[in-house]
Amino acid sequence: ESDTASEISFQFHKHKKTPSTGSHSSDMASVSSVSGSVLSVYSGDFGSVDAQGTVEFALDYDEKNREFQVHVSQCKDLAVVDEKKGRSDPYVKTYLLPDKARMGKRKTSVKKRTVNPIYNEVLRYKIEKMVLLIQKLNLSVWHNDPLGRNSFLGEIEIDLASWDWSNRRLNWYPLKPRSLSAVNGVDHRGVMNLSIKYVPPGSLGKVCPKNPPSGEVHIWVKDVKDLLQLRPSGVDSFVKCYVLPDTSKKSYQKTRVIKRDTNPVFNHTIVYDGFHTEDLKDACVELTVWDHEKLTNHFLGGIRLGLGTGLSYGISVDWMDSTQEEVAFWQEMMSAANEWIEGLLPLRSL
Repeated sequence: ESDTASEISFQFHKHKKTPSTGSHSSDMASVSSVSGSVLSVYSGDFGSVDAQGTVEFALDYDEKNREFQVHVSQCKDLAVVDEKKGRSDPYVKTYLLPDKARMGKRKTSVKKRTVNPIYNEVLRYKIEKMVLLIQKLNLSVWHNDPLGRNSFLGEIEIDLASWDWSNRRLNWYPLKPRSLSAVNGVDHRGVMNLSIKYVPPGSLGKVCPKNPPSGEVHIWVKDVKDLLQLRPSGVDSFVKCYVLPDTSKKSYQKTRVIKRDTNPVFNHTIVYDGFHTEDLKDACVELTVWDHEKLTNHFLGGIRLGLGTGLSYGISVDWMDSTQEEVAFWQEMMSAANEWIEGLLPLRSL
């Protein structure tokens, strides 16, 4: 059924510590979000200030240096955030969507006490032109609050596939409220086809080499469809797997790399033993897909299979955040011992 397989032991007892031990918190720190910049495109104070005003900028692509340039000139008539003091401290932020994690954000300096800031700054992205043409530019204006959450002042979104690249002039654009695509549609990262199975301790009869005294979780990663295409040739992808809260080398497994394919077939099975039935409510299987490059691998998307309670062995953790689909998939496995449960789950930012 699979062309590669991994089998490792998984021990939970060393993680069953109270927060006062200190060593547990260091374990949790190593399970931080894969890409911090991903969250900031959604975070902030939306809705407390009505979007108004305009922004002047120009777009250009430097063929020689393979660089996308956003020349941010100025803004006019922005909303006032602090009504009492009659002030706003605005700055401009840009993302290339949907691939926020790879390209990251760029932002201008902060101009204090003005609703008509002048920037004259260039925000630069090193990116191939063919890859740029499948992106959208999200340009937003924010009030900087060093003591709290920054306030959203408006945005504009441009489909770069239809942009007139002969137009290098500075132009004015009206700022709009938060777009639905920025909130919902930009995070499509593909779907993973997989099966999982739980084998309870001793469920197959007396203990023998093929029937260990502890339970097993089997994970069969079949294929992934519609990955983000980061290069014209496609992506060189592989899948990582951890069973959290264990982030040690014993927990870590990965598939081989499938080159130049946005629909890779992995057909890889991983078996984790050392499971007891009560561990299933506190553990989380994290599967992440990565683009392989020489210097650094790039996060493409992932799933987390668990109960999504926010707790692991009584301790609050940020990675126990499974979606409804992921929770339902895990619950079905828990209720159907020794049976393969098939699923097709969307990849997401973690």
